Amino acid sequence: MQDTILNQVALRGGEFLIRNSQPADVFIPEEITEEQRMIRETVREFVHTEIIPNWERIDKQEDGFTPGLIKKLAELGIVGAHMPEAYGGIALDNNTNSFITEEMGASGSFSVSFSAHTGIGMLPILYYGTEAQKQKYLPGLISGALKAAYCLTEPGSGSDALAAKTRADLTTDGQFYVLNGQKMWITNSGFADLFVVFAKIGGDKFTCFIVERNSEGLTFGAEENKLGIKGSSTRQVFFENVHVPAENLLGEIGKGHLIAFNVLNVGRFKLGVGVMGGAKKVAALSVQYANERVQFGEPIAHFGAIQHKLAEQAIRTFAVESAIYRVSNLLELKAQEAMHAGASYAQARQIAAEEYAIECAILKVAGSEALDYVVDEMVQIYGGMGYSEEAPAARAYRDARINRIFEGTNEINRMLTVDMLFKRAMKGAIDLVGPAWAVQKELASMPSMEAVTGAYGEEKKALEDFKKITLMTAGAAAKMQMDGKLNLKEAQEVLMSLADMMIELFAAESLLLRVEKLSSMETPIDQEIYDAILQTYFHDAGFRIQKSATDALTAFAEGDLLRTFLMGLKRFAKYPPRNVMALRRKIASVLIEANAYCF
Repeated sequence: MQDTILNQVALRGGEFLIRNSQPADVFIPEEITEEQRMIRETVREFVHTEIIPNWERIDKQEDGFTPGLIKKLAELGIVGAHMPEAYGGIALDNNTNSFITEEMGASGSFSVSFSAHTGIGMLPILYYGTEAQKQKYLPGLISGALKAAYCLTEPGSGSDALAAKTRADLTTDGQFYVLNGQKMWITNSGFADLFVVFAKIGGDKFTCFIVERNSEGLTFGAEENKLGIKGSSTRQVFFENVHVPAENLLGEIGKGHLIAFNVLNVGRFKLGVGVMGGAKKVAALSVQYANERVQFGEPIAHFGAIQHKLAEQAIRTFAVESAIYRVSNLLELKAQEAMHAGASYAQARQIAAEEYAIECAILKVAGSEALDYVVDEMVQIYGGMGYSEEAPAARAYRDARINRIFEGTNEINRMLTVDMLFKRAMKGAIDLVGPAWAVQKELASMPSMEAVTGAYGEEKKALEDFKKITLMTAGAAAKMQMDGKLNLKEAQEVLMSLADMMIELFAAESLLLRVEKLSSMETPIDQEIYDAILQTYFHDAGFRIQKSATDALTAFAEGDLLRTFLMGLKRFAKYPPRNVMALRRKIASVLIEANAYCF
């Protein structure tokens, strides 16, 4: 397995914009192994027997119930599935952990508690802790004896995390750091035993600490009355002269931002995986209700307007899933490469997450917005019952909304996507200038009249054009900034449009690679249905990319220059129109017959 992985040539972070991949380069969920299937089924059964029937108890935050569920999952080995064996984990590969996270995504607000514990709660210690810290805390966190929380956000610092005011001062004897300040929106704070806390030493050195719950001076606010994820404990945390042993400083003094940002990369990836799992569950419930609900003498699933919704739920979910398992495998490839070069398990995972920070941000945005679409249409399909707490739609709708705010807002993640791309180019990690210049030269040449041939030829040509449109627009924006005619820090709308283009083309390429790979495999669903999903997505993505490019170009170009760009845009927007009504009805018919999300 390791030799196979090391022989593969993986894309570097952000390189999808300038380099093509082949179906053999990607992992798709249909390649799940028997061992992975067994683990996934174990988690799925747990969710359906232990969590879903107890949603009311979870939402009411019944004392000890959620911590008890985490303990049960720990006994199954799930809590430590991503942790080294040396501390009691089982160190499963990234794809297997993605299957686990996907299944947990169907568990509503419990998934927030679970993810906060296993992700942002445990990973800072794994990645940055001393060996003594790891030995002291990780075994208990993995066994479920200890629960973790992550304290970054403050009343005056949300997206601007480095504006935190919580302060740490070293005592004169050098034995303790004294923390003063407050944190808010802290998940698991009602029951956590350990807190990963960010504070500024001396008021300026942003640093991380491990704080135990029984520390004197550590107090908590009441549970927040939230819009959704009501089963997730969320409180303010107050520090009043809290003495933290000096050996509980995590990482390096003044380097807390590295911990915060690198751990968030993993958090964004896992959030994307989890919301995709939730979208599958919601899509399945939508199909089932559409088959049950009778109006005008027949199930509403027979009506074209409802079939459109069911099909679009599936298309967006399937596209995001394709991108997620593509990145999941890239993360695994990079981690294996790093371990082969001598990195530890923890170091390798950290290196991989940093390499694919752009893709992790993309998945966070794409996944959370796909889920929002799916739950919104679920409410619509349920009609009046969708607005009632008696049906599952209301809870799903409320719980989904936070995902566009968690792990950095979607606006922040969009801007990060483009900013990180440009920074990687400036550092020489990827070559954007050459491909962007090639597109500019192509605009000055005669269009090629070469016919498109081969399987999925139209989609491959369209994907190349999506990349050219994005390179053309990004290159023009970068040139304008270098010439002093555009300030991208102020023109955030341009960054948003560029990010949307990158998100669309990454999802489109991932979907194409998956469908191509499926065409060579035996699957339980007719290949025509996968082709219908692909064609519908490309048809719509082309228009969305064209609009984003137009919005960006008209924001900073004018006159002959703008006309040149718009002519280029028209030249590269050539994907043939599809009968998307017929394609969606074909997709919906498979869902309706299966009475489930079956892709």
